[in-house]
Amino acid sequence: MFSFHEKFAEATKAHFEAQLALLNTLTAKTFEGVEKVIELNLNAAKASMGESGEATKQLLSAKDPQEFLNISAAQAKPQAEKAATYGRHLAGIASGTQAEYTRAAEAQVAETSRRINALIDEVSKTAPAGSENAISILKSVISNANAGYEQLTKNAKQAVATLEANLNNASEQVAKATAPKSKK
Repeated sequence: MFSFHEKFAEATKAHFEAQLALLNTLTAKTFEGVEKVIELNLNAAKASMGESGEATKQLLSAKDPQEFLNISAAQAKPQAEKAATYGRHLAGIASGTQAEYTRAAEAQVAETSRRINALIDEVSKTAPAGSENAISILKSVISNANAGYEQLTKNAKQAVATLEANLNNASEQVAKATAPKSKK
C-alpha cells in the first residue's frame, strides 16, 4: 500500500508533466496562428503593392478632374471589399487559434480533474477518522474551481462569437455602402 506522500508525489509529477504538455501545445498553436497572420499580411502586402502601382497609373491617366474622381470612386469599392475580406481572414485565424486553445485546455482540465478526484477518493479511503469535513471542503473547492473554469471558457467562446458577428456585420455594412446605387 502506498503512503499518502507517495500518491501525492505521483499526482504532482503527473500534473506537472500534463502542464508542460499543455504549455507545449499552446506554444505550438500560438506559433501556427502567428505564421498564418504573417502569411496573410505578406499576401496582402504583395497584392497591395501591385494594385497600388496599377491604381496610380490609372489615376495619372485621367484627362480631367471628373475622370480622376470617377476612377478614385471605382477603386474605393474593391479596396473596401479587400479590407473586409482581410478582417474576416484575420478573425478566422484568431477564432481558430482560440478554438485550439480551448480544446487543449478543456482536455487538460478534464484529465487533471479526473486525477485529482481519483487521488482524493484514494486518500479519503485511508484518511483518519474525523477528516470527512476536510475532504468534503477539498472536493467543494475543486468543484468550484472547475465551475469557474467552465464559466471562463463559456465567456471566451461568447467573446469570439461576438467578434465574428461584429466582423460579419461590418463586412455587410461595407458591402452595402460600396454597392452601386440603383436609380429610382
